Amino acid sequence: MTESPGRFLVTGANGSLGRGLIGHLHGAGAKVRALVRSERAATTLRALAPAPEIAIVDWSDAAGLAHATEGCDAAVHLVGVLKETPAQRYADAHEGTANALAAAAKQSRMHRIVYLSIVGAGVDAKNACLASKARAEAILLAPPLATTVLRLPMVLGGDDPASWALRARSKASVVPLVRGGASLEQPIDVRDVLAAIAGALERPELAGRVLDVAGPESLPRRELIRRAAALRGNTPRFVPIPLFVVRAFAALAERISATPPLTTPMLGVLEHDDRVDPRPACEALGLALTPLDETLRRVVAGDELA
Repeated sequence: MTESPGRFLVTGANGSLGRGLIGHLHGAGAKVRALVRSERAATTLRALAPAPEIAIVDWSDAAGLAHATEGCDAAVHLVGVLKETPAQRYADAHEGTANALAAAAKQSRMHRIVYLSIVGAGVDAKNACLASKARAEAILLAPPLATTVLRLPMVLGGDDPASWALRARSKASVVPLVRGGASLEQPIDVRDVLAAIAGALERPELAGRVLDVAGPESLPRRELIRRAAALRGNTPRFVPIPLFVVRAFAALAERISATPPLTTPMLGVLEHDDRVDPRPACEALGLALTPLDETLRRVVAGDELA
């Protein structure tokens, strides 16, 4: 961070990445104001050492959001959902929170924002989640805001579902995989994500940029699991599941459950091929990527982000 790190607002701060970012920013000497929607989420953050300043505000509370942004030099917007449900729509979680943050930032004159999006986001994307994230990007990139968008693939190495799932699969003897694990993953170490966010906060000249911040390797999901399993001395057997079968399951689950375990748009994001050149983002952010095998060793060992 810079010599005078300042105060940063972190939205969605109670998630794994948010908690890690709070510690990272505190370690760099910055002050953090964590924005959450409930007392339950706030309780999670009060257990951190040091605990951040906490603002409990609903996204519908325009005055409360404006007050939360006051005195902050920038905001890191982490709010987003992969699975849409009747109670949690993409439009509300992505465009809705982006519009609310943009209005609050303009009112308080806090124009600097770093927004975390998804690799593959695009306004013309057929996938509802990826299209929604792109619309949120556009909202936050509009002047007078000075926003940097960081598009991420799978993030590994923290206390998060992707790391849990990979750790469990690395132990298994039989691993069912959609299309036999053919989809391309380009996972990035969570520590690199935190460094990328800090790099974006340090560089106001990156306002208006959309950067694909991905890991050093793009590889099929089955190879990712195979490499993680090899660190345990395990050689799993992969069982291919046809994509149409999983799509049919997701469609049925959406019709019969208010909280389906899998939805069609969620499946589309999970099966999206991530294959981007990370070098432009690394050069812009001053980022050196962690080798994938080092990240996998942390995941297999069960290390959690401190």
